[in-house]
Amino acid sequence: MGGSALQHTVQGPVFFSGVGVHTGARTRVCAHPAPAGFGIVFVRTDVTDRDNVVPAIGSAVCRTELGTVIGNAAGVTVATIEHLMAAFAMLGVDNARVEIDGPEVPIMDGSALPFVQVLDRVGLRALDRPRRYVEILQKVEAIDGDKHASLSPADGFEVAFEIAFDSPVVGRQRIDLPMDEQAFRDELADCRTFGFLSDVEMLRAKGLARGGSLENVVVIDGDRILNPEGLRRTDEFVRHKALDAIGDLYVLGGPVLGRFEGRLAGHGVNNALVRALLASPQAWRWRTPALELDQAG
Repeated sequence: MGGSALQHTVQGPVFFSGVGVHTGARTRVCAHPAPAGFGIVFVRTDVTDRDNVVPAIGSAVCRTELGTVIGNAAGVTVATIEHLMAAFAMLGVDNARVEIDGPEVPIMDGSALPFVQVLDRVGLRALDRPRRYVEILQKVEAIDGDKHASLSPADGFEVAFEIAFDSPVVGRQRIDLPMDEQAFRDELADCRTFGFLSDVEMLRAKGLARGGSLENVVVIDGDRILNPEGLRRTDEFVRHKALDAIGDLYVLGGPVLGRFEGRLAGHGVNNALVRALLASPQAWRWRTPALELDQAG
């Protein structure tokens, strides 16, 4: 099954800062250790006049245009959580109190690698409670036009994704990977978010992409990549979509034991899939392998 038998939190405070890709706001983040069963919870330290606590759970996702945004009943939100959540999911951080002094998680270099690196430096601490997995028992899917995402039973965690763009730089790309911590580090963590130069003005008119630059987004203009260093991998685009999906699934509250398949999907369909699963209690169960081993012994 892979992964750890016990829940983990960070060993000590994890600090990082940077600009938000959409808001353009510079924020500082500190992820603090948290007890077993706490989950991943964001706290907006710049908000002092109302409830500033926003748990990273499926029902808290309130916007999904070009990123995953969570919010609470007081209207306090935290944007672009997906790359940090993917790093938490695959490195095995079950519990953390993430303090942030602005509206959006920093985009860093557009991938999950900077988050992996700061987590590696600080390290993790095992807690005294077994890790719970979201075991998929029946196939559940979400469909929006030609966009499709599904979860189905599997012995481990698997991620398959397919994208298709008219752009000759992207075209049709597909990956299908068994996914554990090492596979995430080797195959997905360094793959960056991407966008089209032709969309930038439209996005900025909507208040999006204000912090986007060649330092944190792979920018495509017609048949060329504008970033001077080029791509990190020939299929970096589809690999980044798989990274996004892993982060989007982690709002389920535990690592998935099952197969995810996405086709042309984005954050909206990913969250529709999360909600469809949570609304189908017969399709999944909490599984605690450590307790099963104890009972078998």
